[in-house]
Amino acid sequence: MEEHQVIVVGGGPAGSSCAIFLGKNGIKTLLVDKAAFPRDKTCGDGITGKSAGILEELGIEKEITKGQHMKLNGLITSSPSGAVIDSNPFGEPLPEPFYVCKRQIFDNILFEEAKKNADVMENFTVTGLVMENGKVAGVKGLDKSGAEKEFRADVVVGADGANSVVARKLGLNNFETDRSLVSVRAYYENVSDTADHLEFHFLEELLPGYFWIFPAGNNVSNVGLAVIAGDVPKRKLNLKTSLEDIVNNSRFAPRFKNATQVSEIRGWNLPTGAQKRRRAGDGFVLVGDAASLIDPFTGEGIGNALLSGKLAAETISNAAGKKDFSYAALKGYEAKIQECMGKEFEANYNFQKFGRNPLMFNALVEELSVDARYMKMATSAFYDTTHKAANFRIPLSLYIKVFVRYLKSYVRTKLRPKR
Repeated sequence: MEEHQVIVVGGGPAGSSCAIFLGKNGIKTLLVDKAAFPRDKTCGDGITGKSAGILEELGIEKEITKGQHMKLNGLITSSPSGAVIDSNPFGEPLPEPFYVCKRQIFDNILFEEAKKNADVMENFTVTGLVMENGKVAGVKGLDKSGAEKEFRADVVVGADGANSVVARKLGLNNFETDRSLVSVRAYYENVSDTADHLEFHFLEELLPGYFWIFPAGNNVSNVGLAVIAGDVPKRKLNLKTSLEDIVNNSRFAPRFKNATQVSEIRGWNLPTGAQKRRRAGDGFVLVGDAASLIDPFTGEGIGNALLSGKLAAETISNAAGKKDFSYAALKGYEAKIQECMGKEFEANYNFQKFGRNPLMFNALVEELSVDARYMKMATSAFYDTTHKAANFRIPLSLYIKVFVRYLKSYVRTKLRPKR
């Protein structure tokens, strides 16, 4: 095989995005993946406004609508108290639509586009890195037949997910359980009362996690839950059992009365942006889940994955022009990630902290429901197509208003004498 300047490990949204942008910039790229596409990927399948701008730039947004999908127009959020808010702060319709699309379909759309811009090798399992003078200089692994192969390049992009081999071999695969999420999901047919909205139900037994129902088209829904990873052993949770219990409890059972589970329950880890992780070094960058870029509150990762692939491609292309692939030349990528996502990670990690206390979270949802400014800010991570609107800090005024509501609720429910 001919020589390449860049090897991208992993053909999901981050890896395919990076390979496409690199190819468009004239960088010879090899994209490898351990699977053969199309392949399934356990996920909530939400493709929000964060993704829309990148998909439009790549010219493939309309491809999503050609297969099974659901076009969405907002969010439904419920608090532990059962209060429900329907949030579309932009009115009808949304400035940019977002979708639920199974990853088997969505990732293959991206992968097919990547094939037009890069060389591709499927069924290649990366087992290690080629190192030269302390610098990453390529990858080694096994092809479909089990034969060992080695490929060299100026830069290796680790886009191989939450369990990234690239990150692990570099000692950068930290998974802080108090700052990361774990999830399970299954597909159901015939869930009743689904609309063109994503549903997030913050149930007391999951806080600060949540239960979701995402309509995926053709009367199929992606149904799952997400919790803080460290809470699983602390609370002795069995997530599969928790999901089954929720769909059968008094609140949701009527909606699942005629529903049929049409897939197994599958789980996965979600390393979030609330934990610090080095994302570049001599001869390498990490993107997507391998770079720990999942939203710590919502669990959304596809938009950040696509953007990280673009930002990595820009940085690598600039480095190629200077023929310098040292950390000094690539660390600008880390700065771009911080600029585009840093404040959002910080703010949404703080939203997550609200969820540790049911009364406090009820107060937060109540305040969001009555103030459109705060609602737009809190949900901008879903609707934003520029990757700038989400770059915010929670204003002091919101903390104060939520705390006042919390105190009133606490006095009413905890301190008022029983009659």
